[in-house]
Amino acid sequence: MPLTNQAAIVTGGARGIGREIALLFAREGADVALFDVNPEPLERTVGELRALGRRAEGFTVDVTNAAQVDDGVAKVLDKLGRIDILINNAGITKDGLLIRMDEAQWDRVLDINLKGTFLCTRAAAKQMLKQRRGRIVSIASVVGLMGNAGQANYAASKAGIIGLTKAVAKELASRGITCNAIAPGFIQTEMTEQLPEQAKQRLTEAIPLGTLGEPNDVAQAALFLASDAARYITGQVLVVDGGLVM
Repeated sequence: MPLTNQAAIVTGGARGIGREIALLFAREGADVALFDVNPEPLERTVGELRALGRRAEGFTVDVTNAAQVDDGVAKVLDKLGRIDILINNAGITKDGLLIRMDEAQWDRVLDINLKGTFLCTRAAAKQMLKQRRGRIVSIASVVGLMGNAGQANYAASKAGIIGLTKAVAKELASRGITCNAIAPGFIQTEMTEQLPEQAKQRLTEAIPLGTLGEPNDVAQAALFLASDAARYITGQVLVVDGGLVM
């Protein structure tokens, strides 16, 4: 198994894409720590991970709070002993047209999506530097590459993650740490399930492969970038979108 004897942190790991990544990593040999703000799904997912025979821990962490992030990382080191992989997955949307978007909508999305990625990366990188090895993978979005009407805040946050990824990759490369991003397209999650059928149909028609992606599609990309198969890849954005932005 490619992640045997490794320890991973997955932020926003209780549900959706984060949960799928955590479960795949556990099946591939990793011990997993989850950061999330939702205690009930967090506890359930930790139970699923332990049922796979792996060590698993869940911590209620607000990724916008530096003290909570630093404390969470310290607890992971105490419980799992090391941090080999960080998956920055925590994120939200608060959509609205630019001229109607208030500062609270802007600030909340930028705080969780971009500042949260910065804080978690900074905290985990300190341990990875000591180990002289690490894999950092941040979940961006095709919206950060092409924009999307009604998502100025979300697009800015995801574009920011891409810029952050490239800067961090250059800073940490000499210590054996890679830093990459994944830009998913439209993935079947709770959020897309709430879309009207007509909207889903329009999305599907815009995708050359003719179907929405699944969380496992993103998880498999994360597994690749976190494994030694991607040891010579850093500062890159892997687009997982069925050809949408081609």
